[in-house]
Amino acid sequence: MITYQDFEKIDLRVGTIIHAQPFEKANKPAYQLEIDFGALGIKKSSAQITHHYSCEDLIGKQVIAVVNFPPKQIANFFSECLVLGVVGSEGDVVLLQPERKVENGSRIG
Repeated sequence: MITYQDFEKIDLRVGTIIHAQPFEKANKPAYQLEIDFGALGIKKSSAQITHHYSCEDLIGKQVIAVVNFPPKQIANFFSECLVLGVVGSEGDVVLLQPERKVENGSRIG
């Protein structure tokens, strides 16, 4: 169990994907994403979401991400946030999204 204070340390925000491309050097199929978080700026992320989404499908899609992890190097790429999704039984991921369009950078709480 975690405390509410533990949960408050996680900075969950909404952002809009503005660029997506295949991540050729990833060990598992993934995309390199650029996500606009409004006042927080544009952050990059590596996401293993190729099963349900194409790069074209992702542009303009709002997602929820953890934005206060330290950057993580994956091959030659630095992932600056963790995009959240539901992991299916076969490892496929369905993105978590706001129910309607909201302002980029909006805090989840």
